Amino acid sequence: MHLAEIAALRAIPAAGIQLALTQRCPLSCAHCSTDSSMGGTQFPGGPFRRLVESFTRDDHPEVVLMSGGEPLLRAGLVTELAGRARQAGTRSYVLSGMYFARSGRGLPGPIRRALGSVDHLAASLDAHHEREVARAEVYRAVHAALDLVPGVSFQVTGVDDDDPYLAETVADIRREFADRVPVLVTHLQPTGRARARPPAPAAGPVAAPAAGPGPCDFATWPLVGYDGTVYGCARQSLLDRHRPAHLVLGRATDGWPALRARREARALLRMVRAIGPELTQRRFGSGEPAGGPCATCMRLSEEPATAARAQQYLDGAAGRAVERMARALAEDRDPYRFVARWGSARYSRLVALGWEDACAG
Repeated sequence: MHLAEIAALRAIPAAGIQLALTQRCPLSCAHCSTDSSMGGTQFPGGPFRRLVESFTRDDHPEVVLMSGGEPLLRAGLVTELAGRARQAGTRSYVLSGMYFARSGRGLPGPIRRALGSVDHLAASLDAHHEREVARAEVYRAVHAALDLVPGVSFQVTGVDDDDPYLAETVADIRREFADRVPVLVTHLQPTGRARARPPAPAAGPVAAPAAGPGPCDFATWPLVGYDGTVYGCARQSLLDRHRPAHLVLGRATDGWPALRARREARALLRMVRAIGPELTQRRFGSGEPAGGPCATCMRLSEEPATAARAQQYLDGAAGRAVERMARALAEDRDPYRFVARWGSARYSRLVALGWEDACAG
């Protein structure tokens, strides 16, 4: 599965689901967005298994995205979940910090089996990460993974598009892999341990990426948190601290059909997906939004009348038309739009590197 396919699906509601398999990680990156460590939270794999087992050939997400912490610390669980998802027609993606590359002895057996089971591996790389795992070690592991995984990519993070690290690293990856491996470039966000690091985050109690008005792309794919709670928003770092009622969909054990149905029944979540949280607050709440779109979203449930007014609007012709237009915008399957809006606009075209080779293969 090529990175461009995943990017094209990213804005489509319920096209994917993200599983935060563990908060544990053997690396100590200074900027970790999830504040992960080996003392982090990790619950049994049962809820994740129950959820994936509820996928059917007729009702399943197109992609299951596994992240952490370091999801490949649970290599056996990754192997199991990817295999069960594939039986229902769901492809799988795993994002790794590549901790296993430090050994210099090749891919360990459990890691090799996990990589052989997934459809895409994304290797994380940034300046802080390279102090934990050398770039050359990551490259060796990625070269080995290319023989096992249908799709491989890099996720490279820098301060902003002018960060010299990004220009140097992207050029180096393109040389090393002869433009066969796509690259997703993102910016450092003030979440997790990065909250204490410069540059200073945007003003407000909950910082958010800069974005104009419009549908919220983070409210499209549900997230299963470390403890099996399922949210209608994929911003894990926020949901570790805030659990607004309109974003809590239930438990992983409730199963995909029930969780998907709840997503469609929540008026506030539907309006956030259609027009974004700030316009939802202005249109249906009392008072102006404050602190940015994510901070506004975290407070939408505080006033019950806001949800009631949103539901009344959605029941009318105008509300249904707005939802249809937002859905059409999401389904244009532009692989660059989500990346340019929430990651790096300058480097967004790199998500399609190697596309021709993937199609030919």
